[in-house]
Amino acid sequence: MRIYIKDIKNKIGEEIKIKGFVQTIRDQSKIKFLIIRDISGIIQAVLLSENSEAFKATDGLTNESVVEIIGKAKEEKQAPEGVEIEIREIKILSLADPNLPIPVVEKTGGEVDVNKRFDWRWIDLRKNDKLMMMKIWTEMERFFRKFWEENKYLEIHSPKLMGSPSESGANVFEVKYFDRKAYLAQSPQFYKQMAMASGLEKVFEVGPVFRAEPSFTTRHSTEFVGYDAEISYIESHQDVIGEIERMINFVLSGIKDKFEGEIRDVFGQEVVVPQIPFPQLTMAEAKKILSNLGVPSQDNDLSPEEERAICDYIKEKEGHEFVFITEYPIDIRPFYHMRKEDNPNITKSSDLLWKGVEIITLAQREHRYDVLVNQAKEKGLGNSVDFYTNFFKYGCPPHGGFGLGASRFLMKMLDLPSIREATYLFRGVNRLEP
Repeated sequence: MRIYIKDIKNKIGEEIKIKGFVQTIRDQSKIKFLIIRDISGIIQAVLLSENSEAFKATDGLTNESVVEIIGKAKEEKQAPEGVEIEIREIKILSLADPNLPIPVVEKTGGEVDVNKRFDWRWIDLRKNDKLMMMKIWTEMERFFRKFWEENKYLEIHSPKLMGSPSESGANVFEVKYFDRKAYLAQSPQFYKQMAMASGLEKVFEVGPVFRAEPSFTTRHSTEFVGYDAEISYIESHQDVIGEIERMINFVLSGIKDKFEGEIRDVFGQEVVVPQIPFPQLTMAEAKKILSNLGVPSQDNDLSPEEERAICDYIKEKEGHEFVFITEYPIDIRPFYHMRKEDNPNITKSSDLLWKGVEIITLAQREHRYDVLVNQAKEKGLGNSVDFYTNFFKYGCPPHGGFGLGASRFLMKMLDLPSIREATYLFRGVNRLEP
C-alpha cells in the first residue's frame, strides 16, 4: 500500500511504497540519488548499481517523471528530513519530456516571466509555494463554511445564466441561449435576496462570478469564486458589519492555528487575527483625512491610491489591518442599497479594506417594494428588473448582506503580488487558456 512521504519517518526499517514526481536526479556512476516529491513533501531515494534491474530501469529517467518506488526506509542524517529510501524496485508510471517549458525548481534569480508561467500553469502549480497556496485556500474555504454552518446559515446555489443583465447591465458577458440572449451572472445578489423573501433568513453561496470588466490590474479578474451571504431581520448595515467582523476573526484564527509556521516560512507573512470591532470611517471622514495627507481625490469613490493611503493611516493610528468605509453616496452604489432616512443621498453601505485593497462590499438592502421600484427608475432601469422587484411584492423581511472574492482575500492574506497568483486558473481580458 502506498504511503505519503511525510509518514516515512514513522516507518524506519520497514519496506514501503511511495509514488510521486522525480524532482532531481544525481547520477554518480555506481549510485543514483533521486529526490522524490509528493503532495506531502520530498525524500531522497538511493539506488545502488548492485540492483542491476532497477538501475537499468532508470536509464533515460527525466526530471518530473512520475514513478513508483518500493524500498527500505532508513535513517540518514545527510538526507532531507534525516530519512531516505534504499530502492529495491522502481517503476516509471509516466516519463516526462526532458525539455520542460518552465522549471519546477527555480534557479537563483527568481521565477520566469509570469505570462509564460501561466501558459504552463499545471507545471507552475507543482512548485512548493503554489501547492501551499492551494492547501491554504482549501482550509480557508472550510473555515468560511464552518462559520456559516455553525451560525445556522443555509447554502444556496443560484443560477449563473440570467434572462436579464443584473444591476445596470454594464460589464456583463452576453451568451447565446437557444433562440435568445442570456447573461452570465455578475453575482448571486438578486437570488440571495429572493431567499430572504422565501423566509430562509440566513443564506450563503460559494460559486463563480463573471465580470466583463476591461481591467488589467493586480486585483481584477473576469471570473472568480465569490463568497456571498445574506441575513434577514437586521436593524441596519451595522449588523452586517458585526457579522463580517466575527467571520473574519474566525477564519483567520483557524488559518493561523493550522498554517502559521508554513505561511511564515514560505510567504514571509504573519497571519494577524484582527481585534473586534474593526475601525470605521465614513466616506466624508476618509476624504478629509486623505486631503490632509495630500492624496489626490477620486470624486465620490476611493481610488486604489486612496485605499492604500487610508489603510496605512489606520495601521499607524490604530494598529489595525482592516477598516470599514461607510456611507457611500447613491451615485456610486446600486439601486437596491437602502438609503439613510436623514440623508437620502447616502446609502447604508460599506466597503471593507484590508492592507490597501477593498475585499468586501456590504449593505442593507431596500426591501420595501414601492421604494425599490422608484430607486430602480431613478437609475434608469425601468422594467428591466421587474423579475427582481417582484421578489418584494408579497412581503420581505429587512435584510442585508455582503460579497467577497476568495482570490482577493487569499492574495492579501499571503501578500501575493497579484490575484493571478491566488487563483487556480486565472481568467482575465487576455487569458482564456489553459
